[in-house]
Amino acid sequence: MPVRKQVRSLSGFTVAMQMARSNCRKKKSPRGVGSPPGRWPIGLLTVRRILPMGSFWFGDATRPIWQPNLEVCMEHLLGIDLGGSSVKALAVSPEGEQMLVRQVGFDSDQPLEWAQHVRSLVPEIESKLGGQAASIGLSAPGLAAADARSIRHMPGRLQGLEDFDWTEYLGRKRLIPVMNDAHAALAGESWVGAVRNIRNVVFVTLGTGVGGAVMVDGNILRGAIGRAGHVGHICLDPMGEPDICRTPGSLELAIGNCTIERRTQGKYSATHELVGAVRNGDREAAEIWRDSVRNLACGLTSLTNVLDPEVIIIGGGIAQAGDVLFEPLQEFMDAMEWVVSGYRVRIEPAQLGEMAGAYGAAITGFRRNGV
Repeated sequence: MPVRKQVRSLSGFTVAMQMARSNCRKKKSPRGVGSPPGRWPIGLLTVRRILPMGSFWFGDATRPIWQPNLEVCMEHLLGIDLGGSSVKALAVSPEGEQMLVRQVGFDSDQPLEWAQHVRSLVPEIESKLGGQAASIGLSAPGLAAADARSIRHMPGRLQGLEDFDWTEYLGRKRLIPVMNDAHAALAGESWVGAVRNIRNVVFVTLGTGVGGAVMVDGNILRGAIGRAGHVGHICLDPMGEPDICRTPGSLELAIGNCTIERRTQGKYSATHELVGAVRNGDREAAEIWRDSVRNLACGLTSLTNVLDPEVIIIGGGIAQAGDVLFEPLQEFMDAMEWVVSGYRVRIEPAQLGEMAGAYGAAITGFRRNGV
């Protein structure tokens, strides 16, 4: 008679699944050595059936309660983030556990060097992990095409990226969905980062420019042609000079690192220098910085009134200023925000850093392919 072990909790089944994934990753056999069709090995045990009140039996029966997709539990998800000067690749489990990270720089003046790096990284990672990725997703700057196969609009940078079909280039049968880098970063933060289980979010990246993405009722907004979420190009000063998208007096010009020399009359060449002076008690620097943060608060207040988010998350290099940024920003938001019945939007730092886009690409590839 077979030995049976009863587990009366869902956690027991979770452990069983983890054991199954562990077996799959050992790469013995997709079903385990010597296992007949229809059996799912879990160590030396097999899920038998569900009993009343959520109990589980483990034994040697050949009819598991659930036949999983063994490719998924055996393989990994792959997210690729194409930046302006480097390619980041991330392999994760379907639960978001990091398995492998690679980053390779490239010369943007060399035609399609970035594409060649992607094509070499994918098989390299798959070889190290012992099998083909269950799914692949890719994030890149620019506006993604409606069919998600390429970047449709990206003028002036990464020549050749526009209309570059990644699914065809990498020779995959499953779609490799391509998405805007900020949209991907929000997808990553929503999956395993700062806004898990949050359905209404504004994401702002503060760096050389100001980027972002928006989630409403659990959906990342794309818009008619992919422009949705470009929060850096909202207008704060209608009489101001135009930015690269022709928006006068934009949020990007008010706080982006691209205008730091102009905003400080040439005294500082980078925002982190200005922040350092503020920390050291420089009054002039503090005044310039507060003006910049006040402009940011004005932009976030306007976005709050239009989109009604639960949380605004802030990432990018300037967000590393920490309390020098978040304390005055909260002060200005407290003074400006439309407060209803005591409800206020939360301002939080992003958590995934420069890997957010790769995480978002990975989970998007997984979900788009229905793996």
